[in-house]
Amino acid sequence: MNGFFSKWRIIVFSILSGLMTATLLIRFARLSASQPERITQKAPAVERGSIVDRNGKPLAVETTFYHMGINPHKIKNPEEFAKEISPVLEMDQEEILGIIRKTLEKKNSRFAYLKKKMPLASYEAAKKITDQKQYRAAVSYDKIPGRIYPENTLASQLIGYMGDDGKGLAGIEYSMQPILQPEPKAGETKAIHGNNVYLSIDANLQYKLEKIAREALENTQGANLMLLAAYAKTGEILAYLSLPEANLNDYGNATIEETIDRPAMTFFEPGSVFKVFSIASAYDAGLFRQDESFYCDAVFEKVMSSGERVHINCLSKHGYLTARGALEQSCNDVTAQITDRMDTDAFLAKLRQFGFGQKTGVQLPGESAGMLPGRSSRFWSARSKMTISIGQEVAVTALQVIQAATVLANGGHPVKLSVISKITDHEGNPVFQHQVEKKPQVISEETAAYILSCMQTGAEKGIGWRAALGDITIGVKTGTAQMADNEHGGYSDTDFLSDVLAVFPVEDPEIILYIVIQKSRGINFASRIVAPVIKDSADAIIDHLGMSRGDAASLAHSGRISISSTAGVKLGKVLPDFTGLSKRDLLPLLNREDLKINIYGNGWVTNQAPAPGTPVTENMEIDIYME
Repeated sequence: MNGFFSKWRIIVFSILSGLMTATLLIRFARLSASQPERITQKAPAVERGSIVDRNGKPLAVETTFYHMGINPHKIKNPEEFAKEISPVLEMDQEEILGIIRKTLEKKNSRFAYLKKKMPLASYEAAKKITDQKQYRAAVSYDKIPGRIYPENTLASQLIGYMGDDGKGLAGIEYSMQPILQPEPKAGETKAIHGNNVYLSIDANLQYKLEKIAREALENTQGANLMLLAAYAKTGEILAYLSLPEANLNDYGNATIEETIDRPAMTFFEPGSVFKVFSIASAYDAGLFRQDESFYCDAVFEKVMSSGERVHINCLSKHGYLTARGALEQSCNDVTAQITDRMDTDAFLAKLRQFGFGQKTGVQLPGESAGMLPGRSSRFWSARSKMTISIGQEVAVTALQVIQAATVLANGGHPVKLSVISKITDHEGNPVFQHQVEKKPQVISEETAAYILSCMQTGAEKGIGWRAALGDITIGVKTGTAQMADNEHGGYSDTDFLSDVLAVFPVEDPEIILYIVIQKSRGINFASRIVAPVIKDSADAIIDHLGMSRGDAASLAHSGRISISSTAGVKLGKVLPDFTGLSKRDLLPLLNREDLKINIYGNGWVTNQAPAPGTPVTENMEIDIYME
């Protein structure tokens, strides 16, 4: 022992002990002098609000998805891995092996996503297999916020889409991002709930009109179709269609054509529909009498003081026509004669008051202002004023036409459009309710009534007769316009735009309806191809809303059904309209022993037999079809 504790060993041990002690003291001093490390609080969870229709039907609902990633270098047997995991992921084995091989071929690449946006059920099944088969080191899962769109393509451009980062990328999902998913405030720790947005559209009516529109697009072989229906008095958009449409649950595979929000973003020459607003402007300025006649010899010609010659063709030689007759027969010549009387600046100013050349301000991103050229435009010529009056050299959006029509429907006052009915918090308390916003008067009440009566004549006696309803008054104006030839310049000889504007009932307007079909094949005249679609669509709207009509049955259904109701359907003496109800709502029927209920499909009711209003009898058999 005495030999072990030698003098040099004691000296070395003392030096080392001193150094260790000094090091510890220095580190302790540094820690004491330094600022305490801040503990970063975890950001609170934010639950994104839902998007529903005006009756509460879910259109976009919060959910959770999972991304499945792999490190191919840690998969010992790729063939066995692909065989075991492919059924759960609903992928081919070769597809999985292809991802693995492609990743291995890349230098310094040790990660690849194998499957994105997996629903909870697929995630749980996949995780169970990867845990059991000891693939934990090779597989990872990312939990991401997501959206389910129960109606798939319904009103897809209006609703929009949410990306993988939880942010809205289009439509209402984008424009209402701060409302649906507010950003947490500094220091906030409690869970945050976004507000729910109630759209102004009626999803059940939208479904019916989309069915009519798809059939029309197929029959005309058109490239695309727009359809807007709005409440005339409030400006709320009741239906918002843009075909072709995207499947919101598979948005990544949608084509560009399917994602375009045409009613808001696309501007076009409206053709003869624009004559309604041109003649309204001139009549309101007192430039002609209702009984005044103008002579149409199939061409409007005028030599300006500058020497320029204006030449505008008409479809036929109409002879003597009043302004009413000009709208009834869609006469270019008489419309140009009437507009020629009006001061150019006053004419353009009145059209801007109608809302042309500016955005409507609807709650949608990317809205176009269209194009209403002024006299300073480099494209302006001696014929521009007369050409604009017949719907050429002017570009409008479908939303602008609807808003301009609210001027006619509201005694000369335009009404601001809206695609939002209300907004509520997560407990259902309203935080916003749509209010009618009337703008300054554009034309007199007498002018508005006169133009509507002219449009009614167009449906009863004029070229818009195919849109007539018979038992409800309707005012229509058709339009057909050559589309621009973007490749060679000028106008195309094959591509046309066909549109029809309708307002009904004429004596007390409730609905404004506007339909546009582009690039139809064969017959292009709107009076032939779009007017019948207006009639079918108007009939669907009238029946759905339960509007009074001459040959209506004694039982009328409002068509407004709240899907959120849990009370269930009740039968009286006659069958109600089951449209839009879920299976849960139908449970009271299934429990009845005196009825035989046959349910076909899943989702919500789209059709039924017998029809609503049929008397209920004992042992009655009822077929219910769901989608």
